[in-house]
Amino acid sequence: MLDATTPLPRTFAERLRAGRFVMTAEVAPPVSCDAQDLLRKATPLHGLADAVNLTDGAGARAHMSALAAATILLGAGIEPILQMTCRDKNRIALQSELMGAAALGINNILVLTGDNPKAGDQPDTKPVFDVDSATLLATARRLRDEGTLPTGREVSGKAPFFLGAADMPIDPPPDWKPSGLQAKVAAGARFAQTQFCMDTALLRRYCEALKRAGLTEHLAMIIGVNPLRSAKSAQWMKSHLFGTVIPDAMIERMEKSADPASEGIRICVELIEELATIPGIAGVHIMAPGNDAAIPEVIAAARSRVQRAAG
Repeated sequence: MLDATTPLPRTFAERLRAGRFVMTAEVAPPVSCDAQDLLRKATPLHGLADAVNLTDGAGARAHMSALAAATILLGAGIEPILQMTCRDKNRIALQSELMGAAALGINNILVLTGDNPKAGDQPDTKPVFDVDSATLLATARRLRDEGTLPTGREVSGKAPFFLGAADMPIDPPPDWKPSGLQAKVAAGARFAQTQFCMDTALLRRYCEALKRAGLTEHLAMIIGVNPLRSAKSAQWMKSHLFGTVIPDAMIERMEKSADPASEGIRICVELIEELATIPGIAGVHIMAPGNDAAIPEVIAAARSRVQRAAG
């Protein structure tokens, strides 16, 4: 384990492998043709976030291409995590995008199924779902390790991918087996970023179940958290975002606060500090749709507290 005075390894993957508690952030590419619109959102994360996710048509809505956005951030000195969904492209297009990402120097790939188009603003959109996320992970791993496509066709150049998957923590029943996550690890995932889960007691039980299944040795778990803006928004997330876990006590604390937005940041920082002590948790993924400005403040404060605790 690195201590707080040890220089950081250079890349997101290296930091995880070295046992550094990581903090990633998420940026939804703007509905824009102007790179500066993206950079205005992402530049405040430079030097703070270990890596920044670029969502791929999040909410089943059109945005600037995730691949283009990741390339722009890479050029600005911000390490990207490229999200790739199975919703919009067939296997030929996905394989082409993987080769393109490697050619552009984008190594972190998070593979997702993708939101149902019925949930977006163009519900008549036809989804593709030619392959599932485990199949796409396996394709990326084969491209990296064997230099071939699923057809066996050889691909020149290198694809040094660091592959990730999505996960949704639950309170595991006694006989529960993480079969879905095991399949993603078998397909090549080495990190997982989760849906919002802000219940540390649940996460301790969940990570213990993953440990019993032998997954924490192979997979870096990065827990999704949010600097809540209000009790109302927290309740909405809990009710409408599938898999979101926010304790009632946390919502009550927001309700009692005279400054809910500031209280939400304090809660998030305290939560991150505790998550850093839980065996099997490798970091946090901070998502704040519509509240991007809170993320740098959360990371700066949480980094300081986690480092003090480590010291």
